[in-house]
Amino acid sequence: MKRVALVIAAVAALVAGCAGAEDAAGSEEASTTATSAYEPGPFFGECGSITDAEVQSAFGAGPFGQITRNSVGCQWETVGFGGPGVSFSWYRGSPIGRERAGSELIGRPAKDIEIDGNPGFEAERGTLCEIGVQFGDDFFHWSITYSDQPAARPPCDVGNELAQLTVERKQ
Repeated sequence: MKRVALVIAAVAALVAGCAGAEDAAGSEEASTTATSAYEPGPFFGECGSITDAEVQSAFGAGPFGQITRNSVGCQWETVGFGGPGVSFSWYRGSPIGRERAGSELIGRPAKDIEIDGNPGFEAERGTLCEIGVQFGDDFFHWSITYSDQPAARPPCDVGNELAQLTVERKQ
C-alpha cells in the first residue's frame, strides 16, 4: 500500500512540474477555464434532507447508538464503528467515477442506475451496498452495511429508498 502511495505521489509531482513550464498567461487562462467549467448540482441539505427516523425506518436494524453529522455528511451506527450502519456523503466538484472505481477495486462490482433522470451507480457485495447519484459536477453517496449481522432488508433496497428521497427533496 505504501509503495502505491509513493508511486502516486511521484507521478503527481512529475505532472505538477511539467505544468509549471507553461507561460503565465496560459496558466491563468487554464485556471479561469477550469473554474468557469464547474457545473454545480443542487443543494441536498444536511444528511441528504433525510431525518434520523426515516433512516431508522428504512434500515430496520435496531436503534442507532451514535449519529454523527459534519460538513460533508452523516453517519448512523447501531453498535459503534465497524458495526451495522448507514452513511450519507455529499461531494461537490468531485468525480463520481473515482468513487465507483474504488468500489470496484475492493470487490463490489458497480452497475449503472438512474434516479429521476440522474445517472449513478449501485455497488453491492454481501450485506453492504453503495449508491452514488450524480448532479452536474457534484454527487451524493449512500452506504448501507449490516456488517456481520443478518440484513433486516436488502441493503440496496435501503440505499435506493434513501437516494430516491434525497433526489425528491433537492433544492
